Amino acid sequence: MTGLVRSILGMGNPLLDVSAVIDHSFLDKYGVSAQTQCVGLPKLDKNNQILAEDKHQPMYKVGQSSFRHHTSLTWHSSILLSCGIYLHNRVTWRLQEMAGLPGVEYIPGGATQNSIRIAQWMLQVAGATSYMGCVGKDDFGKKMSEIATKDGVNVRYMIDGETATGTCGVCVSKDGSRSLVANLAAANNYKVDHLKEKDNFALLEQARIIYSAGFFLTASAESMLTAAKHAAANNKIYCVNISAPFLLQVPPFKKAFTETMPYVDYLFGNETEAEAFAESEGWKTKNTTEIAAKARAIASLPKENGARCRTVVITQGALPTVVASQGKIVHVPVITLEKEKLVDTNGAGDAFVGGFLSQLVAGKDIQECCRAGNFAAHVIIQRSGCTFPEKPTGFTWA
Repeated sequence: MTGLVRSILGMGNPLLDVSAVIDHSFLDKYGVSAQTQCVGLPKLDKNNQILAEDKHQPMYKVGQSSFRHHTSLTWHSSILLSCGIYLHNRVTWRLQEMAGLPGVEYIPGGATQNSIRIAQWMLQVAGATSYMGCVGKDDFGKKMSEIATKDGVNVRYMIDGETATGTCGVCVSKDGSRSLVANLAAANNYKVDHLKEKDNFALLEQARIIYSAGFFLTASAESMLTAAKHAAANNKIYCVNISAPFLLQVPPFKKAFTETMPYVDYLFGNETEAEAFAESEGWKTKNTTEIAAKARAIASLPKENGARCRTVVITQGALPTVVASQGKIVHVPVITLEKEKLVDTNGAGDAFVGGFLSQLVAGKDIQECCRAGNFAAHVIIQRSGCTFPEKPTGFTWA
């Protein structure tokens, strides 16, 4: 599979995860209702994901000496970042309260970066994947680069000398669910000029698949659109993750998402994000069966590159994955897992995408892509964060 070198390119927000097991009182301490609309602030609740604001500052205290060297990174494919929260890049956040919790871990990650590293892990071909994003000129950024490079990813970070590497507080409940509070910091400063640099643009030209989590729209929508248009013009596969309801609820982000959609060949999301997409288009539904119909409708939205139909992939946790393509719906069962073996759902969605892309780039069909995605997610949820063993033992290529 040497022909797969530099075949997948990811562009996203690299972050350092600070992960700890918490109780419900910790969640209740920060925020208001989780159902707040775009005006207002969401509650830090189970399975909720938000951007850090002033009241979350006591959570943060990250010391450079606290970095724990992991052989794999963590983050999550759907940090449903909150609608209506503004983050100032120059704020120095400290995971003060979380740092004092027992078993706290510092693990580098970021939604897109997780998926790319999972794809790299599944492929086991050095340099099969590449990744771009912005980090600070600090130890955290350097460590993330070192670890991802060691794992075989071709890392091309943009370095911001004035802003710290982004962080994310990962609050893991005792039942394995997680809530995330992200401080994008340097990750929010990515510029399209970096993508257009000769050596970096060469990675875009060499890639067969380009992937970004929707979160990247908040940092550099221009970069996503540049990559999307390149993919359409050159008949490459362009993939996007919905990532968060707020991207479809906040007008500027919804506008950017809408501008990108015509170029999307594969759209990923979970059932909550599918509902948000339907509602943003005026298709109100909470019914799972109806969501499958909406997935078909999303797949049928106008598309720039007519060489291939759009495929929409909606994960539903323990329920079958819904795939809509060419007017048809396929339900793919997931791998069952005993409740006592569930450790942490953080990164499960990212892992699914990474596994899926590893087969897509190899020309496999939807069933095989989903099988690989389910395998990767199954491995991840039995570990702390989006971490994985040295090799994908147990997965056999079709």
